[in-house]
Amino acid sequence: MKVAILKYNAGNVQSVKFALERLDLFPIVTDKVDELLSSEKIILPGVGEASSAMNYLRERNLDKLILSLKQPILGICLGMQLMCEYSEEGNTECLGVFNSKVKKFETLNNEKLKVPQIGWNTINNLKSDLFKGINENEFMYFVHSYYAEKSNDIIASTNYGIDYSSALQKNNFYAVQFHPEKSSDAGQLILKNFLNL
Repeated sequence: MKVAILKYNAGNVQSVKFALERLDLFPIVTDKVDELLSSEKIILPGVGEASSAMNYLRERNLDKLILSLKQPILGICLGMQLMCEYSEEGNTECLGVFNSKVKKFETLNNEKLKVPQIGWNTINNLKSDLFKGINENEFMYFVHSYYAEKSNDIIASTNYGIDYSSALQKNNFYAVQFHPEKSSDAGQLILKNFLNL
């Protein structure tokens, strides 16, 4: 199976690559249009900043390419946020796949949330073949200061001061806020489920 990791000026590519190699898959890391079009699955991983990542995509017309793709595509962390309509990070217009805005975690009810959220948290209300074999309240590993609001496209939610979308899906687009590549066996199973879609 040909799997592409989209290169777009964001970190965390290597850990996703290693996670796929543990599943005996050897992905290409590319921003070349022909290689992306010929891949059976595409992953947008990401640790970085929304506006610089979107600028990289726009400068290469990859924003339009992503929206035209028909094969399954998975956004991880920043990759998920870029698939939303808008991010407060850098006041950024994003790809608009999902009907959701990305906001920064705030202090709620005088309770000081540590931002970024770093560490293990649960995912709930699971819907989608992406979570085949995954239990409700399974722990996943998160690192993020911004979150996607709940929307019609939600397939998993998480609570960190508020309930937010920890996974979204629309047509062939799938996205998770947590890092499956750092989430032990359950995370590996989610990656495997994506590859089996």
